[in-house]
Amino acid sequence: MKTIENREISIPLGIIVEKRKSVHPWADWIWRPVAVLANAPDTPQWRELIRGDDFIRYHADTLPMLLHYKLTEAYRENLMLDEPVLYVVLQETAASTREFPYAAHAVTASSYEAQDFVDADDNIVEKVAMPEELASLVQAFVEEHHVEEVFKKRRRDKLDVEEQKFGKTPIFTPRNRQ
Repeated sequence: MKTIENREISIPLGIIVEKRKSVHPWADWIWRPVAVLANAPDTPQWRELIRGDDFIRYHADTLPMLLHYKLTEAYRENLMLDEPVLYVVLQETAASTREFPYAAHAVTASSYEAQDFVDADDNIVEKVAMPEELASLVQAFVEEHHVEEVFKKRRRDKLDVEEQKFGKTPIFTPRNRQ
């Protein structure tokens, strides 16, 4: 774990990706993130962990998860769930190969950031369980940095109907109601 100016924390997380045999006629394999390892070592990408009859699990990569003080509202909402989650993003890259068509791209505890990744491209974004020790770290970060924002209702501006200027007809004309 690395603290950056006390407003941001970087936590290395190992991304575990499962490659499972597909029953679909157009795809041979289904790729999806299934777990994270807290404080994972920086190992070579795509290290095989376990193999079954129809699946293989890999330690795809070790990525930093950044906790930023401006996103504490999203972290708080996540921690209120029965089981807090992390969002892992897999992305096709130029360096992707036929054997490994995706690369681990990002991991976040913010559903807002995860939605941005869903909207941005053809990313694979999956929820995985947040390890308990990580949840307590996120909780401590939220308690230290969260500032409740007070809702302020704006007053509407009065409609200013401008007079006809420079030979133009006004956009809004007052109507006489009877």
